[in-house]
Amino acid sequence: MRTALCDLLGIEYPIVAFSHCRDVVAAVSRSGGFGVLGGAAYNPADLDRELTALDAQCQGRPYGIDLVFPVKYRGDDEAELRAMIPPEYVDFVHELERRFGIPPRTSTDEGSTVRGHVRSREQWDVARAHRVRLLASALGPAPADVQQAAHAAGILTAGLVGAVRHATAHIAAGTDLVIAQGTEGGGHSGEVSTLVLVPQVVDAVAPHPVLAAGGIGDGRQIAAALALGAVGVWTGSIWLTTTESDTHPILKEKLVAATSNDTIRSKCRTGKMVRQLHTAWVDAWEAPSAPSPLPAPLQQMLVRDATLSAIEHDVADALGTPVGQVVGMMDRQRSVRAVIDELVTEYSRAVDRIVAGAGAQ
Repeated sequence: MRTALCDLLGIEYPIVAFSHCRDVVAAVSRSGGFGVLGGAAYNPADLDRELTALDAQCQGRPYGIDLVFPVKYRGDDEAELRAMIPPEYVDFVHELERRFGIPPRTSTDEGSTVRGHVRSREQWDVARAHRVRLLASALGPAPADVQQAAHAAGILTAGLVGAVRHATAHIAAGTDLVIAQGTEGGGHSGEVSTLVLVPQVVDAVAPHPVLAAGGIGDGRQIAAALALGAVGVWTGSIWLTTTESDTHPILKEKLVAATSNDTIRSKCRTGKMVRQLHTAWVDAWEAPSAPSPLPAPLQQMLVRDATLSAIEHDVADALGTPVGQVVGMMDRQRSVRAVIDELVTEYSRAVDRIVAGAGAQ
């Protein structure tokens, strides 16, 4: 199972795991994979605390961070952005809060809610002071000075893409490796399937390494990804139901019960297409009478408090999360180590079957 990615990152298995949960990231890295913390939501002080803890929890094993450097964004001034949100949209969210029984938030957090370049640079300044081995950039390449600073510090850069043109743009910007995510994947996704996208990206950016992402939660799929030319896989959804994950208990139960048909691509979460769990909250936004979601980052700013309050107050009908179609294979809760072990075992069995079949011919 060893590939060039293992040598590049200093890991045992070419399995990269994206998670917003520090405990999952650390457990993956300790288990021989490579954990990546989704850091975009943290203010700098909280991010520093998370990474300080990760430095200790990973026990010398490498890990990475994922930040957002959007190519298209409307600025970084939160007051100006909030002024762009039409009053009727605010009224619609209040109506949904009444409909679903979502009370006002009782907790507060610090820092800007804007996911722009100013905030990302602040997060990057924090991250580079820690034992980060990889900086992954979503929604566009990291700026040139960030790339240069990362490389000077021995930190590799990666970019998530959903189309070939995005992959070549990342390479032109100096990105070291590309993560090709098919439409099956959770979160921001394009319209091309993993099976079709990965070989196209591999050919377009060769000899740069490519990770396959989107719908991967089984060792057989890892074998297929390597056969397509990828040097490893980027996984995300499968860690939501692990015992280490801080996913809300009710939401974990919903994910375990879900089938692959229980996801939907919608702009209601961020203003960009996000594959997520199909919930009554999403249906409310997809209804003909609902307003069209606002462009990013306005939509995320609009719904953020209601979304967080639903988590805080256990409002089951409004509880959702970005998740890929692989959710149909996430039928039980297991430890991170158990997931890694099963991925490796399934991969080995798949390769054995391929070799045996070739020998039979």
